[in-house]
Amino acid sequence: MDIAQLRTLVNVAELGSVTAAADRLGIAQPALSRQIRLLESDLGGALFSRHGRGMTLTQLGHRIIGPASDILMRLDDIRRCARDPYTLLVGKVRVGVTPTVAEVATLPLVRAIRAAHPQLSLCFTTGFSGHLVEWLKRGELDCCVSYAVSDGGLVHTVPILDETLLLVAAPGGRLVAGTPVSFASLADELMVLPSPAHGLRAILDAAAMQAGITLSASLEVDSLTAMIDLVRAGYGATILPYAPIHARVKAGELIAAPLMNPVPGRRIVMTYPADREISPAARFVGDSFAAVARELVASGNWTGSVIGT
Repeated sequence: MDIAQLRTLVNVAELGSVTAAADRLGIAQPALSRQIRLLESDLGGALFSRHGRGMTLTQLGHRIIGPASDILMRLDDIRRCARDPYTLLVGKVRVGVTPTVAEVATLPLVRAIRAAHPQLSLCFTTGFSGHLVEWLKRGELDCCVSYAVSDGGLVHTVPILDETLLLVAAPGGRLVAGTPVSFASLADELMVLPSPAHGLRAILDAAAMQAGITLSASLEVDSLTAMIDLVRAGYGATILPYAPIHARVKAGELIAAPLMNPVPGRRIVMTYPADREISPAARFVGDSFAAVARELVASGNWTGSVIGT
């Protein structure tokens, strides 16, 4: 049994296909199949059931997958312990961020990182949370700021913030800044919302169902900038976190108010790969983002509660 075999096991278990796992890992399919056979021989039983729709874990496979994932995560801890924690960080870190987080956190994050490690290069990629996590799994990112995903398997998450979502509209309407609004009262409101494929829309639809209503999307837009512009122009209200709009609210361009019954929100996490080494630089980026988030919440520019403080 070796690390390559465990990494193959975890990838095939998640994707349900040797072909897909080989594509993700950049390894020939016969080599991955051989690693599985060797691991099954070592453990004395089949780890996968093979059928027309792909591969699923056997009972033995289900017992093994958890410890295998833990081992891959612990390898990074061992490597980090062997390094000098005071070494000046260099190289490049590929960081994934969602559009709303990028709007508010990119500048303070870069400022904090450059102050401590001026030679560290950063490459930011913006995308939907689900896309960022998939790119992380494929090795195209070193870490990413995402919304809560299933911990274990090929990713390891560190919770940062429980973010509160607010009702946002243009000035001059019925919305009163800071006055709580019942979610059920949005039944007859024209809304500017992200498309159903967007993770935020799933959260809002779930909250609407809990309130016993259906949100009416007069416009569906997945661009944060376009959504804000449409709301400012009076084409409807929307629901967003405070962080990316706080400057416009303070300038009087938008009005924001809390929602209740239910209070919509989402958890922001720092996400790392669990099947390969996490560099000290990527760890530092994650720690720096957590510090930036704490500062933004403390300053009132991000609504929510920091986790772990």
